[in-house]
Amino acid sequence: MNQSCTKCSVSLSEIDVAFYKKLVNRGATSFMCKKCTAEHFQISLERADELIEHFRRSGCRLFPPFENKD
Repeated sequence: MNQSCTKCSVSLSEIDVAFYKKLVNRGATSFMCKKCTAEHFQISLERADELIEHFRRSGCRLFPPFENKD
């Protein structure tokens, strides 16, 4: 992927991109990291993590699936 946050320039993970797309725009081509996205929406990082977990458990395909630990 090799993209960086448009606000703070940190390297982005799949989760960062998915979170931004879910909250802002699925068609986005530039993104903010989870921290900057949370700040933009005035939510804590803890709340951002709760939302990400909720979206993943709900089956949102923007997010990578949970790894099986069998």
